[in-house]
Amino acid sequence: MAEVITITSGKGGVGKSTCTANIAVGLAQTGKKVVAVDFDIGLRNLDMILGLENRIVYDVIDVMEGKCNLNQALINDKKTKTLYFLPASQSKDKNILDKEKVKNLIEALKKDFDYILLDSPAGIESGFEHAIFWADRALVVVTPEVSSVRDSDRVIGIIDAKSDKARNNQEVQKHIIINRIKPELVAKGEMLSTDDVLSILALPLIGLVPEDSRVVSATNTGEPVIYTNSPSATSYKNITQRILGNNVPFEDLHQKGILNSLKRLFR
Repeated sequence: MAEVITITSGKGGVGKSTCTANIAVGLAQTGKKVVAVDFDIGLRNLDMILGLENRIVYDVIDVMEGKCNLNQALINDKKTKTLYFLPASQSKDKNILDKEKVKNLIEALKKDFDYILLDSPAGIESGFEHAIFWADRALVVVTPEVSSVRDSDRVIGIIDAKSDKARNNQEVQKHIIINRIKPELVAKGEMLSTDDVLSILALPLIGLVPEDSRVVSATNTGEPVIYTNSPSATSYKNITQRILGNNVPFEDLHQKGILNSLKRLFR
């Protein structure tokens, strides 16, 4: 049974597309057939992170408007052969999305893929609502900053109110990814701790990703950081395993009291 996972955030610049790319690669590396769909209409960058920008001919809007079929628009990843990518339009307005067209697209993808990852636009505009409406699971990416956490709390409320599952008295499964953690700033009290973030958002944790300079170089070369041996690569591999239902210990980022909190909140 295919699972639709929306990766979202309350604000831009928290690393949502980077998370999407690396998790997509991680799932595909386990042998699952995965498609990453960029729903950030007009502001796409998932193609660059995956190193596939030069291979785009058609995009997700072309598919939904019938200008091409799905197979014409799908791009097979160069390194991980069970990973496919469906790009966003760079020139269309995000308001062009339509719930029924999005539903038809997702139903078509479900026939061929184990996991459908939707890279949601940040914020709460219409593009966001279309990306979360049909989700089975939402991964909410936050950075340990008050503004990011506050905006994500609002996003969580919208998912609980406006998803198709909510309309049918069900709940979208939701988890938190805390990204760009700097343990030295947490220790100084200059950045929120994991406990702080989780107590505010009241959702289970699925990933802790440290600040990692390798992410920038990986993005510039179009090769997701998960292919390296960097600390963030380990974090993304562990997130992948947790999505698959495996019990993987959380990374020790030297935050006071973190281990007991994580054992309690992620079971």
